[in-house]
Amino acid sequence: MSPPATKWQRQGLIVRPDPARWWMRTHAMVPTPYLRTDGTHRLFFSGRNDTNQSHIGWADIALDEGHASVIRLSEEPVLAPGKLGTFDDNGVTPSCVIRSGNETLLYYIGWNPGSTTRMNIFGGLAVSTDDGDSFTRWSEAPILERSKTDPYINTAPFVVADGDKFLMYYVSGVGWDDPDNPRYLIKMANSSDGKNWLRDGKIAINFSDNEEKALARPFVIARDGGWQMWFAHKGDAYRLGYAESDDGVKWERDDSRSGIYTAISGWDSEMVEYGAIVDAGSFRYLFYNGNNYGFDGFGYATSQS
Repeated sequence: MSPPATKWQRQGLIVRPDPARWWMRTHAMVPTPYLRTDGTHRLFFSGRNDTNQSHIGWADIALDEGHASVIRLSEEPVLAPGKLGTFDDNGVTPSCVIRSGNETLLYYIGWNPGSTTRMNIFGGLAVSTDDGDSFTRWSEAPILERSKTDPYINTAPFVVADGDKFLMYYVSGVGWDDPDNPRYLIKMANSSDGKNWLRDGKIAINFSDNEEKALARPFVIARDGGWQMWFAHKGDAYRLGYAESDDGVKWERDDSRSGIYTAISGWDSEMVEYGAIVDAGSFRYLFYNGNNYGFDGFGYATSQS
């Protein structure tokens, strides 16, 4: 067995739900980092209102030699559910934020109730021209919709700029075991502008066995001449998985190298999922959710580079 890619030390919860804020009465879900032009680390995430609808807000975080603290938390969300009848009219959750030219691109998950199944979820895009303080939908339609190669859910886009092109890793459904439980894995797409995407059904990360039900929220970074991916995977409950690649296309999966597992007790004792990596100074930070999909909020772990 190879050693962990990064060995993490748990540091505890950093952002919790805030009942005083109408948009995050419960949950703080899918921490999604963005380095602003002034050097501030902003973590976008989704909280839920009184009717369980997700809204996207942010926390500005100070990172200091392995310690993380909240500087400021948004009073209002930067993205709310869409218009009635659109793909995201019942909730929005971030999955990736990048800078492209003079724009900040927020890729997100749009939630919509299903009729024969529990939900429909597709990938959306919102654009900021003020470095992430406000966003406008690039389209009221999803950028990841059903297609010939992806006839089920298509969501959680994570985008990496690679030279003069963009690569996307996204969650693609392969079917439903029953009306409440879809199966989904991680596929790839490419684009010349980060907005219009070409998909041919290429799988980046496949199921490890027939018992595995879901692969979720890929988070990809290029480092040391190669590529690393952390992702969530589950049979009965989510754990954090890991894969490496020489070119960002062909991946070798080895979940034993994720470096973190469920705790003995507490907020991440049953689940560990939706990991996001930030490198700052001589430390690497892992922000992630725990039990019940971020009901308690999100926490972090650290490793010295």
